[in-house]
Amino acid sequence: MAKTEPIITERLNLLSYSPEFLTSNYVGWLNDSDIMKYSEGRFKKHTLESCREYMNSFDNSPNYLWAIVEKDPSIGHIGNINCYVNTNHMLADIGVMIGEKSKNGKGYGKEAFAGVVDFLFNTAGMRKITAGTISPNIPMLKIMHSLGMKDDGTRKRHYMCEGREVDIIHMCLFKDDRPL
Repeated sequence: MAKTEPIITERLNLLSYSPEFLTSNYVGWLNDSDIMKYSEGRFKKHTLESCREYMNSFDNSPNYLWAIVEKDPSIGHIGNINCYVNTNHMLADIGVMIGEKSKNGKGYGKEAFAGVVDFLFNTAGMRKITAGTISPNIPMLKIMHSLGMKDDGTRKRHYMCEGREVDIIHMCLFKDDRPL
């Protein structure tokens, strides 16, 4: 995995993922149907070993995986953010998960996402950032819109969620479209 210095935001430290974050609490997030209801990971049974394999899949790649850690040391690890990089085209695709339920709806996902966007444009040299989600995932859609992402295509009735067909919505942000 591409390692980085910590990405520091107002309330968070985004830390390159390491084995210290492989905990039963983390595995519990991944097996919680409420937390994972919009993720393709909802179809898997997760274990410490499967999480270790996922972490190791970033080794020797240009991709990033960060732990989202609240600066308040009594809180700690609250989620993860990943980024799949295509160096040939200077583009990156971001995914975020806030696993600590008490932190949902408090802007942590947006704050982490914005910190990664800044890193990718200003340090990693990306020209385009993408993200996607299924249409019922209103919190993720709000994050993407609030950061100025634009429509990058919709695949109609592409996935199933809670027994119904849903669209997958792709959005993007170009470095040269951002205000200076």
